Amino acid sequence: MSTIPTPVEKTEQPPFNPYLALLAGVFAVSTGAIFARLAGEAPALVIAAYRVGLATLVLAPVAWFTVRDELKGLSARDFRMAILSGLFLALHFATWISSLDYTSVANSVVLVNTNPLWVGILTPFITHERIRTVAVISIGISVIGGVIIGYGDFATGGEALRGDFLALIGSICAAVYILLGRNLRRKLSLIAYIMVCYGSAAAILWIIVLSLGLPVTGFSTRTVSAFWAMALIPQLIGHTSYNWSLKWFSAATIAVSLLGEPIGSTILAYFLFDEGLTPYKITGGALILAAIYLAGRGETRRQRKD
Repeated sequence: MSTIPTPVEKTEQPPFNPYLALLAGVFAVSTGAIFARLAGEAPALVIAAYRVGLATLVLAPVAWFTVRDELKGLSARDFRMAILSGLFLALHFATWISSLDYTSVANSVVLVNTNPLWVGILTPFITHERIRTVAVISIGISVIGGVIIGYGDFATGGEALRGDFLALIGSICAAVYILLGRNLRRKLSLIAYIMVCYGSAAAILWIIVLSLGLPVTGFSTRTVSAFWAMALIPQLIGHTSYNWSLKWFSAATIAVSLLGEPIGSTILAYFLFDEGLTPYKITGGALILAAIYLAGRGETRRQRKD
């Protein structure tokens, strides 16, 4: 039986059950890979730019009427850190969505959701905390799982390996994004933080898209609908649920909760795209998910001791 993680913030009570926010986030984010695949006629960077760009467009008037004064009063350091978080969010989307052009939804989502392990590795450098033994064991198990998945993809062609590598880079960028968000959400309101974070990610991606001369118009109705769906469901509902939860949970716990995404995405891909599950995917993915679960149990024990 799994152990439910304990919220780390106890001096202030959340307005509603934060576990419900995590559940909503997992469900919403699970649709991201599906919508990205449905928008496949557009280049990966364009898909990423539309995802955060449209989300920022919807969010902007809300931020203007609710947190305008807070945004104006942000310290230079907090503003820079929020922009840096947006940069890693942009890199996460650019690499992860690109991976879907080369590998399956199942592989991409499982590998990109190894971010709890990268959170464990990067935490000492960002929060100056010690890496625990359980994190080291989890990392070792995940590497074995990644090698098994990679071997299966090598047997089907080098393009799939490229997709797996891009998904892993996306996972590392997501870990940094989560860690930076954890620090900032202790001080900033949800709307203020995501406005700067999503807005800077959108600006960075659109600058890249326009500088490369990539096509941004002339897409089919299905692709445009997928753009809006990505902005509204996995971004505004999914990522915003996680960013709200960062006030109440540690970065590691938030990252661990994402292990539900590959399950949802793989099931959806099976029914929508008829993507089968090879023995390599099942074995490697199971090891990676086991490693993430182990990391989560270690985080839970740490919180109980604290």
